[in-house]
Amino acid sequence: MTTDYTEVFRDAEAVEKYEHVTYAPDSYATRINERQQAYLRKLVHREFPAGMPVQHDFACGTGRAIRTLHGLVRAAHGYDTSAEMMRKAAEVGSQARWHQVPMAGPVPEPVDAGTPAIVTMFRLLLNVDDSVRDRALAFAAKVLRTREDGVLVVENHGNASSLRHLRARAHSGERWFAELSHEQVTELLGRHGFEVIERRGFSMLTQSLHGNPLARAADAAARSLPGSDGFAVNVLYTARRHK
Repeated sequence: MTTDYTEVFRDAEAVEKYEHVTYAPDSYATRINERQQAYLRKLVHREFPAGMPVQHDFACGTGRAIRTLHGLVRAAHGYDTSAEMMRKAAEVGSQARWHQVPMAGPVPEPVDAGTPAIVTMFRLLLNVDDSVRDRALAFAAKVLRTREDGVLVVENHGNASSLRHLRARAHSGERWFAELSHEQVTELLGRHGFEVIERRGFSMLTQSLHGNPLARAADAAARSLPGSDGFAVNVLYTARRHK
């Protein structure tokens, strides 16, 4: 949701590459997304037994999180700074109402802010600055005003405690990519009145190891171990308001 993001994804070719190359069949991103889909659908069944929530997907991109919850929400809203991304979202079959939001300024107002609700934020927090993160979480807090209103699910696709971090340090001694620690994510959520109720990891591998069959088998085994989410590269945090 930075200026660079909006400029990049005004270009139709960049949007096509994101949707069809980054998320090509059997790609690293696609495998993680498939695991996240299964988790999110179970999460909605568990957290909303009394009825379907409204989904608010902030920084919706091409609507991948919205497609994940098709049939499990009574309405869906996608918010993004890039009109081109939202056009692609509609083109590939994401079913939602689309809302273009400015890059800066007042916190955007949620549309149809009825409850219960689920707010989703994927591939946003890692590559933006604190002001954008705070604006996004302030939006979530407008949707979810009390603990009973629903849940927030945010993605950290660069956990600072992961193998990705260790491999980079071993090779260069320097951090050359964005990272967020579990503590940073927890502190950010707490600053806006949220507490983490569940944390789940979806890959222990770096992208460079994705094509290695032995590494993929080891990853599947490691992900089944208690506490492995602390060392996963890609992590989802589910949160509710404190009260």
